Amino acid sequence: MPVRIIDVREITRPISSPIRNAYIDFSKMTTSLVAVVTDVVRDGKPVIGYGFNSNGRYGQGGLIRERFAARVVDAEPASLLNAERDNLDPDKVWAAMMSNEKPGGHGERSVAVGTIDMAVWDAVAKIAGKPLFRMLAERHGRIADPRVFVYAAGGYYYPGKDNLALRAEMRSYLDRGYTVVKMKIGGASLEEDRTRVEAVLTELDGKARLAVDANGRFDLETAIAYARMLQPYNLFWYEEAGDPLDYQLQAVLGDFYPGAMATGENLFSHQDARNLLRHGGMRPDRDWLQFDCALSYGLCEFQRTLAVMSAAGWSWSRLIPHGGHQMSLNIAAGLGLGGNESYPDLFQPYGGFPDGVRVVDGHITMPDLPGIGFEGKSDLFAQMRALAT
Repeated sequence: MPVRIIDVREITRPISSPIRNAYIDFSKMTTSLVAVVTDVVRDGKPVIGYGFNSNGRYGQGGLIRERFAARVVDAEPASLLNAERDNLDPDKVWAAMMSNEKPGGHGERSVAVGTIDMAVWDAVAKIAGKPLFRMLAERHGRIADPRVFVYAAGGYYYPGKDNLALRAEMRSYLDRGYTVVKMKIGGASLEEDRTRVEAVLTELDGKARLAVDANGRFDLETAIAYARMLQPYNLFWYEEAGDPLDYQLQAVLGDFYPGAMATGENLFSHQDARNLLRHGGMRPDRDWLQFDCALSYGLCEFQRTLAVMSAAGWSWSRLIPHGGHQMSLNIAAGLGLGGNESYPDLFQPYGGFPDGVRVVDGHITMPDLPGIGFEGKSDLFAQMRALAT
């Protein structure tokens, strides 16, 4: 019998924390958790795909329930199937979600669609009985590499957190096997941030490299001032200095900062990605892109973004997605991205890896779990399981 989606369920969960970056605090942050329930039965249970949106954007329960989930459930079941009629076609499900939507204005709806899309791909890979990363590699004629580079993101501003505590945090990442760590800047004065950067570099002592992230806080003058301050430190990258849509700022900044820069996590479509590569002065020999499928309409759209990168002469290996979730890990392993962000201590249980996966020399090895592999992360799956009843 043809595969059918019988329900799309959503709950909004808190991922609140007293941490802050240069722009926002996370005291009221939420995420949407979605389940796509199919009529396919494996081992006596229905196959259910799961998804959630990345941190930094709030849960999208209203949009999911009022527009996008209903379009999927109400669609003619056969219109969502692949050519063989033995599985769902993620692109057809995506098209159903985006029916009657005008182009442009990517904002929050890209997060809602991306959350459901993650759950659809999880279900599709489970129905196929394969890990998503291996299925993606097959579809693109590639050889999957289960070994994925990951870096540790942290270094947030936190009440009462001094440089000793910051150093201790970074030391803990080294002890867990990371070779690149990231910290926030722009939430204090330039001189205070200088002392924070130097404290972390002292702790790293050449054993790992440091990236910094301004979260889009700076105007051009401040971005240049920080570029001049940071230049001697040989950083892994200088991330999102200015507003993500200020392509001219990004382009001008390259004249003052010869080291690697990174941006893209707050661009939510392949059109925005194309404009960044056209007008942002990004340099494919050294800079990094950070597009996050969970925030940008999901993997269907993300593959169009990858095509934009190829057309602009960029290697997919220069893309290290934002978000620290298992969906991007699967894409990195299956399609040869440069790696993935990781939050060892934050935004749990949504970030991180399946149980038993460890960081060794800055890399993890993907286990062969069906779908995205959420069932292998016990604390996360305990929350997902609640949607299955």
